[in-house]
Amino acid sequence: MNRRRLGKGLDALLGHADGGAEPGSIDRSELIRIGLERIGPNPYQPRRDFPEEELRALADSIREHGVLQPILVRPDPDDPERYQLIAGERRLRACVLAQVFEVPARIMALDDRKVAELALVENLQREDLGPLEKAVAFRDYLAAHGCTQEELAKRLGLDRSTVANLIRLLDLPDSVAEWLRQRKLTQGHARALLALGDAEAIIAAAARVVEEGLSVRQTETLVSGGDPYAARATSGSSSASRRSNDPAERVVPSHFRDLETHLRQKFGTAVAVKPTGQGKGRIVIEFANEEEFARVSALIRDF
Repeated sequence: MNRRRLGKGLDALLGHADGGAEPGSIDRSELIRIGLERIGPNPYQPRRDFPEEELRALADSIREHGVLQPILVRPDPDDPERYQLIAGERRLRACVLAQVFEVPARIMALDDRKVAELALVENLQREDLGPLEKAVAFRDYLAAHGCTQEELAKRLGLDRSTVANLIRLLDLPDSVAEWLRQRKLTQGHARALLALGDAEAIIAAAARVVEEGLSVRQTETLVSGGDPYAARATSGSSSASRRSNDPAERVVPSHFRDLETHLRQKFGTAVAVKPTGQGKGRIVIEFANEEEFARVSALIRDF
C-alpha cells in the first residue's frame, strides 16, 4: 500500500476555494454550542474501535482545557430539531465521559455522499485506523454511491491501487483477519497470503507466519512454495536481519504495542511505536491541529 498521506484534507474536499453555492460551503465565523442530546451519530463512521483508555485520557483533557476544536455537524435529515455528526466522534464520546453536556460545533449543509467522504478523510488521516476498517469503509462507499475504485481514489486523493489492495483484505478468512486486527500480521503479509486463494491454505500459512515471525519477503517465498529460510544459506544473513532492512515488513512486537497503549492513554491521541531494526526505533505522536499540539506538548513537559 502506498503509505503517503492523503492528498486531500477536509478543506480540499469541502471545496472552500470554489466560492460556489454547492453543498459543503460554510461560514467559518459561525460557531454555536449544541447539547449532546441533540446530536446523533454519523452513519458513515468507518471506525469501529474507540479504545476506552484513549477516550478517558481525552476526557481528562477536556475537563481541564475544554473542547478546543469544534465538532462538525449537519442538520438531521429526519428531524429539524436535531443534528447529525460529521466529524469529531472521539471528542463527542470523551465529552460524555467528562460529563460535559454541550460542545462547540459548526453546522454544514452536506449531502450523504460528502458526509461519507469526510468521515473517510478524517479517519484515514489518523494512522491508528486499521486496514480492515478502511477496507469496509471503502466497500460500503462504493456500494452506496455506485462509483468505481478509480473514482473513489480520485475523490480522496489516493492511488487506485491503495483502494484496491485494501478492499482485497476483505477476502481474508476470519481467523487471519483477526490476526491482522491484532497486528500479528501486517498488510503486506495479508496481501502475500491472499495469493494462495484457498482459505485453508491461507489459514495454515498465516499460522506459520505468526508462529515463526516471518517477514513479508519470507511469506512471499513460502506462498510460492519455496523455503523462507533459504536466504540464510545463500546470503549468510538471518531472517531477523532481513526484516530489519524494511520497517514496512516488520510485525510490531507485543511490548511495543503495550507501550503504544500506555502512551495513547496518556496523551489521548494516536501513538505509534515503530521498530527500525537492531534494537532501534521511533515513537510517533500524532496531533490533528494546533490546539491538540499545545495540549500534547503540555502533557509531554509534565510527563
